[in-house]
Amino acid sequence: MFSFFGRRVNFEMSLCCFQRNFSAALPSLVPVSLPSKKETHLWYVLPDEVKSETLLNQYLEILSPYEKESIYRMHGHQLKKSALLARALVRTTIARYQTNCQINPRSLKFRKNIYGKPEVDWQNDDDWCPPPLHFNISHTSSLVACGVTVDVPIGIDVEEKQRRIKNNILAFAKRYFSHEELQLLASVADPEIQHQEFIKLWTLKVGQEAYVKALGRGFSAAPFKTFTIWTRVETTGDFQHFEALDSEASEIVVESSDDPENLTNNWKFALLDLAGSHYAAICVEKDNSIGGETNAPMSLAVWKTVPFVEDERVSGTGAVVAIGGSVKQF
Repeated sequence: MFSFFGRRVNFEMSLCCFQRNFSAALPSLVPVSLPSKKETHLWYVLPDEVKSETLLNQYLEILSPYEKESIYRMHGHQLKKSALLARALVRTTIARYQTNCQINPRSLKFRKNIYGKPEVDWQNDDDWCPPPLHFNISHTSSLVACGVTVDVPIGIDVEEKQRRIKNNILAFAKRYFSHEELQLLASVADPEIQHQEFIKLWTLKVGQEAYVKALGRGFSAAPFKTFTIWTRVETTGDFQHFEALDSEASEIVVESSDDPENLTNNWKFALLDLAGSHYAAICVEKDNSIGGETNAPMSLAVWKTVPFVEDERVSGTGAVVAIGGSVKQF
């Protein structure tokens, strides 16, 4: 398995003959309508379910030369496979959305915005106005996910529920968590529960990529420590520590130590139990346009996919359980 990564020269030579018939040989993707301004889409793939070397070669073929080179430079088959699936998932996900023309996933080009976040570099065409599509990717060795919105920024993160921390949890948390969050973790006596609370908080921290970058900040330890995750119980409006986050009835908010009055009113957050094995955090900007329902739940559709092979809509099933934030699955 994965022998083509170790046979780079022979593989590249074989491409010369294959590329000529690439468009005809490329499997089709099931088209999907673009999400509305009120919707968030999430796609994920489980690397352990992608075993076909032929399929992995097809994924490699839709990547740009730069993306291929980046994967070749990585060490270890598992790391290479995860990176390959991440890039293939982004390309196939964006290509399947119905626009005015059919998009070949291989033809997509990307660039980075001023905050360093990747975005689609649509090719100029006087007869076509590209959709204001936003996406974000996150992956572990066991799950790769891609979030998609239209008009509003999105940030996601996925983490294994059983991810092990080499260092002491509290010592590690001191580098990235606020004083209030650190106090919460320190108050949990049970090591396993403390570990799970840490993973949830960490997932939400990294999942707020869109929020952090919108503030013009990078990802050093300092910015992470300058905001605290709280929950607001909808029935009372009271703010509580993260420990109260156990159902969709709790709205997730973020308080910035630089601006305590700012409770990220322009952003929605959600925390999911995904595939029974991972936590997934989603952060999207609220629709502040005229007529936009800023306080409406996050409208979420989720697909499990093996690109070019099968797609399964899993939102509303046991594979997607909202454990924090106001979420409506469809």
